[in-house]
Amino acid sequence: MLEVSGLAVHYGDAQALWDVAIDVADGEIVTIIGPNGAGKTTLVHTIAGLHPATRGRVVFDGADLTRLAAHRVCARGVAIVPEGRRVFPHMTVEENLCLGAYRKAARPAHREVIERVVDLFPRLAERFRQPAGRLSGGEQQMLAIGRALMARPRLLLLDEPSLGLAPVVVDEVFAAVQTINADGVSVLLVEQDVERALSVAGRGYLLVEGRIMISAPPERLRESEDVRQTVLGI
Repeated sequence: MLEVSGLAVHYGDAQALWDVAIDVADGEIVTIIGPNGAGKTTLVHTIAGLHPATRGRVVFDGADLTRLAAHRVCARGVAIVPEGRRVFPHMTVEENLCLGAYRKAARPAHREVIERVVDLFPRLAERFRQPAGRLSGGEQQMLAIGRALMARPRLLLLDEPSLGLAPVVVDEVFAAVQTINADGVSVLLVEQDVERALSVAGRGYLLVEGRIMISAPPERLRESEDVRQTVLGI
């Protein structure tokens, strides 16, 4: 489904990613773990079309997305839930969700998808007419995920979904991620909570200083000395 190969990314003269290669198969949850500043957010932003690649390729379902603008990447079936949620605080929950359905193919079914989102996150139904800025952090994260689902993606990019949330809310968010995946959406998950990420992912990559160090199943990543030293500080 997703194939990233030879990816290099710069911010001006500073290089953030070196020759990164990852893939996500249809129906998979794949996680990217690594220390702060490793380039994880840069990687998902580049896949989503939010930051240009210096070289390399991003291919989705056989189509080269590398030079496409973000809205065209979304139109191909890739949606991102950004770090920090980035909801529109003065717009209602409903309005935020409807913004996610700007993809032409998603518009006819947007009411049906809204029903699916509020089934997944019942608290959004309770806050439906409220400004998003009045929601708790956990509710805003649910809204950000719901907004991405409104585009009816085949691949969901999740950037640090547990950041700043209480453990009980994180449980709800990760349960929802598994449900979304069971409904046929592949997931690329960037997550600071290594154990939670590995508990839901079928495979993972360790990214350190802009380079992929390890690609392995969760059990091997848990046992890896590189993961213990660079991510867990052990």
